Amino acid sequence: MIEILVEMFSYPFLVRAMVVGLLVSLCCAMLGVSLVLKRYSMIGDGLSNVGFGALAVASVLNVAPLSFAIPVVVAAAFFLLRMNENSLIKGDAAIALVSTGSLSIGVLVMSLTTGMNLDVCNYMFGSILAMTQSDVYLSMVLSALVLLLFILFYHKMFAITFDETFAKATGIRVGFYKMLLAVLTALTITLGMRLMGTLLISSLIVFPALTAMRLCRSFKWVMIHSIFISFICFFLGLVMSYLVATPPGASVVAMNIVMFFIYSLLSFVSKGVKR
Repeated sequence: MIEILVEMFSYPFLVRAMVVGLLVSLCCAMLGVSLVLKRYSMIGDGLSNVGFGALAVASVLNVAPLSFAIPVVVAAAFFLLRMNENSLIKGDAAIALVSTGSLSIGVLVMSLTTGMNLDVCNYMFGSILAMTQSDVYLSMVLSALVLLLFILFYHKMFAITFDETFAKATGIRVGFYKMLLAVLTALTITLGMRLMGTLLISSLIVFPALTAMRLCRSFKWVMIHSIFISFICFFLGLVMSYLVATPPGASVVAMNIVMFFIYSLLSFVSKGVKR
């Protein structure tokens, strides 16, 4: 096993993929707990499809993919949040509307121009070759921002997650923190979808939080376990991807499924012991 890891990390592109993946996993795990508890977890799926549409347009216009996709996905996050607050179309319906619309635009643009080429497939299913040194720096800045958000504003995020009415009554600017959460989620998804793929990046938000909730009952411990699960599953998934030549996104999700069943079994056993 040691020899495999040494061989694996002798390749610079795999080191970059591991660093970016672990940092994106950290961000997704922390943001995912609040999003899942607020029943807004599918925003990840919606924004990743917006990202796919933006990447398709960027490839046709021959502009830098991330430079074009980031502002588009952030704008979509703002739009979804505003639609959810002020419109008759709320929650999952709003996400489905934006998600399917963006995906169809991306497919139409690609089929009418360059066709479904290798770059598009890499963005849909993920590629460990896609990570650059600038992605490493960007992921470092992003993970620092997310960590800072939860360390400095832990109690505010806790209040907003569980009871927005109470948070407003205590003077917390709920709208500002919700917008901050949406923007950080949009940035995390845009960066992570190059590695995980647009079809599977939302799993990094949903799986670790849901898995941790099988065993943990407090917000703090759900957050800690979610980060641990996310790290372990990404590491094992990338190793599996390297060993058996599978797409990294699918490999990481497979590890998350295994971990979900392990935590479910542990939860069942602990409940049986308590009885």
